[in-house]
Amino acid sequence: MDVLLEANQRLDHYYMAARVYSSAAGVAFDNTTTTAIIQYKGNYAPSPTPAVPSLPWFNNTNASVNFTASLRSLASKEYPVDVPVTMTHKLIFTVSVNTFPCEDASCNGSNGNRLSASMNNISYRSPTIDILEAYYNNISGVYETNFPDYPPLVYDFTAEYLPLELETPQNGTEVRVLDYNSTVEIVLQGTNLVAGTDHPMHIHGYSFYVVGWGFGNFDKDKDPSNYNLVDPPLQNTVIVPKNGWTTIRFKADNPGVWFMHCHLERHLSWGMDMAFIVKNGEGSDAQMLPPPPDMPPC
Repeated sequence: MDVLLEANQRLDHYYMAARVYSSAAGVAFDNTTTTAIIQYKGNYAPSPTPAVPSLPWFNNTNASVNFTASLRSLASKEYPVDVPVTMTHKLIFTVSVNTFPCEDASCNGSNGNRLSASMNNISYRSPTIDILEAYYNNISGVYETNFPDYPPLVYDFTAEYLPLELETPQNGTEVRVLDYNSTVEIVLQGTNLVAGTDHPMHIHGYSFYVVGWGFGNFDKDKDPSNYNLVDPPLQNTVIVPKNGWTTIRFKADNPGVWFMHCHLERHLSWGMDMAFIVKNGEGSDAQMLPPPPDMPPC
């Protein structure tokens, strides 16, 4: 994150500090506080010990989401916003931690299972041929185009206790195909399966407007009335709060194959991923570029 600092305090030395935010119970993390000192130029006697900023507790979810929810675009003449208003697609994707059964319950996950993750109950299976290569060269059998628009299993996503049978997802290499210049809204719904926690979700090839968020289950009849369509922040990664949801919007104007995934590496490797294929539009500027002639083979 880039920030602008206005140096408007009296001449002195000042600590700046940051610590990790982690909402996952029982998961080890680096809980050190990182610090640096801002030092004004000039002739003055600095304080013997600069004051250290007061930071929220590492698991203070309210402090985390209240900060990110306060972000706004400038929405000025010089820096305008272009939030899609009329939507071609309204999608809802659940993001979950899951498990797969192990033989003789021999793994280290809950109930002897292997930890996994999913989007819309599909745990991403990496193909042996890259999806981009397969799409560009019309190679069949590498992926399917059946990624669901809505959760295939509907339940109380953020309930404290959920049936164990909901923990096991499907395996697959599924993509969602989008027409060029279509407008897309995605509600990213967190679940409390296995271990509810925050998920930093990222889309390659696009920035998107973060138009809404909330705790609990998304209500399609009530929550959209609170969307910010005036000055929402433009981001390429957004947090889905623990046991909550976030809504993003973008225009599919960059043709190609674009990966969407959780930016927690373990969740990515467990299968919290999917891909969009954005088809070519009309004109040379709306076509997917060919690979460069010196592109090395994998």
